[in-house]
Amino acid sequence: MKSITIKGSERESVGKKSSRALRNAGKIPCVVYGGETPLHFSADELAFRDLVYTAKAHTVSIELENGNKVDAVMQDIQYHPVTDNVLHIDFYQLFKDKELTMAIPVRLQGSSPGVRNGGRLLFRNRKLDIRALPDNLPDFFDVDISELTIGDNITVESLLNDDFTILHPDTTVVVQVKMSRVAIEDEVDEEEEGLEGEEGVEGAEGVEGAEGAEKPAAGAEGGGEAPKTDAPAEGGGK
Repeated sequence: MKSITIKGSERESVGKKSSRALRNAGKIPCVVYGGETPLHFSADELAFRDLVYTAKAHTVSIELENGNKVDAVMQDIQYHPVTDNVLHIDFYQLFKDKELTMAIPVRLQGSSPGVRNGGRLLFRNRKLDIRALPDNLPDFFDVDISELTIGDNITVESLLNDDFTILHPDTTVVVQVKMSRVAIEDEVDEEEEGLEGEEGVEGAEGVEGAEGAEKPAAGAEGGGEAPKTDAPAEGGGK
């Protein structure tokens, strides 16, 4: 996993008043847990830009002015309820032989044929919690959706790896393609059109047969010549 370097200064005093003064000076108060004692420090707000405003997961290398260096991961972040400015960040110190829990983002790869055919892609879990040693932390979970058709899904089971433990049930759905309302309506319309076509053909055959049955035979009413007779005409001559 990629690491971001943050250069800061160890805090001499802690508390609300001190934290407010740091924020007014464009710095963010922070604390690192996990060691023998919590480490309080501050750094310029811009130093956290690539750590906070990104979907990627990173480890952090904290370098202090007194020469101390600590490897850590971000555990919690507090924002101002109105301005959304960062108020405080908590870190957890990393140890090469000690596992930690971290949320790893999921990245989709490819294009789903189910979506091209009118299905709806549902991205159920954009991050997955895992437990692993620092050196085994992945940057992403890459999920290939190029073979997902309508009704298919990809679960956590397909992402299992011996290097880490995924803290979700194996049946947890990460991404799936479901039938969309538009696709259902199109399918129903096609079926109805097919039925109407069949009814039209059957009706045409029935009418044609009826016409044949009603057609008068030769010599029927008003049709053809009058039948011949051998009887003499009335008023014949002597």
